[in-house]
Amino acid sequence: MKFLVTGGAGFIGSHLVERLLSEGHEIVCIDDFNDFYDPSFKRDNISAFSDKESFKLVEGDIRDLSLLKQVFKEHSFDQVIHLAARAGVRPSIKEPQLYVDVNINGTVNLLECMQEHGIKKMVFASSSSVYGKNKKVPFQESDLLDSPFSPYAATKTAGEVVCKTYFELYGISSVCLRFFTVYGPRQRPEMAIYKFTRALFAGDELTLFGEGNSERDYTFVSDIVEGIFGAIRTEPGFSIYNLGNSSPISLAKLLQTLEEIIGKKANAKYLANQAGDVPVTYAQIDKAKKDLNYIPKVSIEQGLKAFVEWFQESRLTSSHK
Repeated sequence: MKFLVTGGAGFIGSHLVERLLSEGHEIVCIDDFNDFYDPSFKRDNISAFSDKESFKLVEGDIRDLSLLKQVFKEHSFDQVIHLAARAGVRPSIKEPQLYVDVNINGTVNLLECMQEHGIKKMVFASSSSVYGKNKKVPFQESDLLDSPFSPYAATKTAGEVVCKTYFELYGISSVCLRFFTVYGPRQRPEMAIYKFTRALFAGDELTLFGEGNSERDYTFVSDIVEGIFGAIRTEPGFSIYNLGNSSPISLAKLLQTLEEIIGKKANAKYLANQAGDVPVTYAQIDKAKKDLNYIPKVSIEQGLKAFVEWFQESRLTSSHK
């Protein structure tokens, strides 16, 4: 099969592309290598397979409709896997227009190109943030999304609605996957696990917001990739699935586990929650288990050990430190 993967040089995208290529698929990757974090991270992510004949990189922005039209004209895709987005809850509060432009308008651009070229399936990366301050746990796909807590969350909710609209109008199938706090090798550097690990090795002070009591359903990247593969195989239609580990832990417990793995004690400072933070994320995954054969296999202890090993190796070999 031939896939267009947007955001394919990013954290989740590069793991997915690597797996697709290993199974003999052709990939066209669109990524704009923006400055949300050091673009050298993304260059490193794809360095192992960037010269493969079955992989083509297009450096560009999904907001650039003329570029997308040219890509769709040059290639015949079986499916689009749409991972590209402006990420981050707190930054979206400072730049809401940018998040709307990339996450909503960029998604519409892709769906318009799909409609024009008769491509009938998109796998869309949504987010657990759509649940906002949902008081009912665990979060279920049928829950009412009536408490958004950031522009980022609002744009992901809107993306799902746009996908549903194009299914109703044009029969373009979409599988919307609500990712729950994905982590693992190649993780973005502004996320908690990366920041904590870096601070522990360096002996620097680190900060825990929410007094360390907030809980997240940390999900290892290989489990997320398995869930995406399940979505690729689904029958035509419109559907939404949670992809989480269904085992939330507190930020304080996360740090304690990293301390034990690394063998160093944190110099930790505790502060109140930041704007946009929610107290808990917790995925009900029965639907994904049934329809996608999604069964997360990596525990938080196993996943953190794998991340720490990668972090130590990347400090020695990568172009960033």
